[in-house]
Amino acid sequence: MYHPVLWAAFGTGITCLSTVLGSATVLFVRGKTTPTLQRMFLGFAAGVMVAASVFSLLLPAIEEAEAAGGVGWLPAAGGFILGVLFLWGLDSLLPHLHPESDAPEGLPSSWRRTTLMVLAVTLHNIPEGMAVGLSFALAAQSDGGSLSAAMALAVGIGLQNFPEGAAISLPLRQEGISTGRAFLYGALSGVVEPIFGISVVLAAGTITPFMPWLLSFAAGTMMYVVTEELIPEAHLGEHSNTGTMSVMFGFVVMMILDIALG
Repeated sequence: MYHPVLWAAFGTGITCLSTVLGSATVLFVRGKTTPTLQRMFLGFAAGVMVAASVFSLLLPAIEEAEAAGGVGWLPAAGGFILGVLFLWGLDSLLPHLHPESDAPEGLPSSWRRTTLMVLAVTLHNIPEGMAVGLSFALAAQSDGGSLSAAMALAVGIGLQNFPEGAAISLPLRQEGISTGRAFLYGALSGVVEPIFGISVVLAAGTITPFMPWLLSFAAGTMMYVVTEELIPEAHLGEHSNTGTMSVMFGFVVMMILDIALG
């Protein structure tokens, strides 16, 4: 037996560490990142998150609901919609700024540009932390196979968090802040994953019957990030095929991880 909170801390610790390592690239890389490389990072992250939403969250949500004697599609669809609305609300309210944009989103704020840029990536990491935490909570309630699936999700999210960490620290350095601060801000953006991952596991322990809803809720939050930000930004510029192929590659990598380890 294993404690779900400890496993969730372990899983989200992996994803947080990947963000920290990605942010550390600012300590070694000089100059600006190319738009092509940026599109590859974003596309890969989008592909991983789409596959994770389907194979690691929605399908287990349907299976859990049906195993409990319920209708599989109801919590899958309902939780998904609630997750979309939740992230849409955060996106509309929380002031943030994407690196390639000059117009902040969310409520008007006097916060500094660098703070707004960090918050933009932090928004991405909230659903990722919830997804990994819930997968380990589900594993704690079932067999070892579910633990393997949770590990696959943690590895997949961790893989895409490395370039995501670089995607925040490098633009911050280009904004003129020091290398050390750029690394620190990028690393801190990943801390929300253990916070939200562990928190949702603690909540899931008292609301086990709602696990299918929570899993699909996390899928909805991730898909909102993908369709609202990652895929559009991966297709900026003259040639969109780089972003497209990166999305496909990320999807295949996450699908293989989930099937092979799950």
